[in-house]
Amino acid sequence: MKPKKALAQHFLIVPQIAERIASEVFIQYPGTKVLEIGPGKGILTDQLVNKGFDLILVEADEDMTEILLKKFPSLRSRLWIDDFLKFNLETFFTYPLLIVGNFPYNISSQIVMKMISNKDHIVGLVGMFQKEVARRITSPPGSKEYGRLSVMVQAHYHVKYLFSVPPGAFSPPPQVNSGVIRLTRKHEFKLPCDEKRFRMIVKCAFNQRRKMLKNSLKSLLGDILIKEDETIWKKRPEELAVEDFVTLTNKLS
Repeated sequence: MKPKKALAQHFLIVPQIAERIASEVFIQYPGTKVLEIGPGKGILTDQLVNKGFDLILVEADEDMTEILLKKFPSLRSRLWIDDFLKFNLETFFTYPLLIVGNFPYNISSQIVMKMISNKDHIVGLVGMFQKEVARRITSPPGSKEYGRLSVMVQAHYHVKYLFSVPPGAFSPPPQVNSGVIRLTRKHEFKLPCDEKRFRMIVKCAFNQRRKMLKNSLKSLLGDILIKEDETIWKKRPEELAVEDFVTLTNKLS
């Protein structure tokens, strides 16, 4: 079956990489129910089944149904043909979920943002991203990759870059390198500030990331500056850790 460009399909063809991802899931999240996004032809699914995971599969390509059901007939009632971004996760909120997958690169950031929106029920993620996005998610403050996505993920999850994957591990090979990362929900994952305002401030700050905060947040601040802490207004957003954005949110409240 030929990959579909519209679905950004690049099928993983190296079983050792799939086994490495599944082993990471098995070590870090034994016994957790796994929701695999985009199983495709099932190379990662096979490894997860072998390790005894209770699986839910969400696949956007209806043409993959026959392939997946032929390989995994026991998963017939657990296979959902749907776009994950439109998928109703609440169906499975009676237990914690772990998201796993070789994600379509054109929607990978949106997958992460949906995960954050459902953080109360999603304990973590182990997945394959375009390497640039994987680095962006896991980069610390002060690095050139650090941005809005970094802050939003790291506000609620511990992050770790696991390993890189070359284009030749896929069919067809993408024009970029890939990276596998792990996200583990923090014990205290509810922010000590207004989360809606936090998101607004982070977005506003990084919309003009080269400007100092006193300029990028001017639309929110007006002419008000907190004089007892002038240094923070002279910083650029990539210099601020999650805790700094929490402090800023509470100050502006």
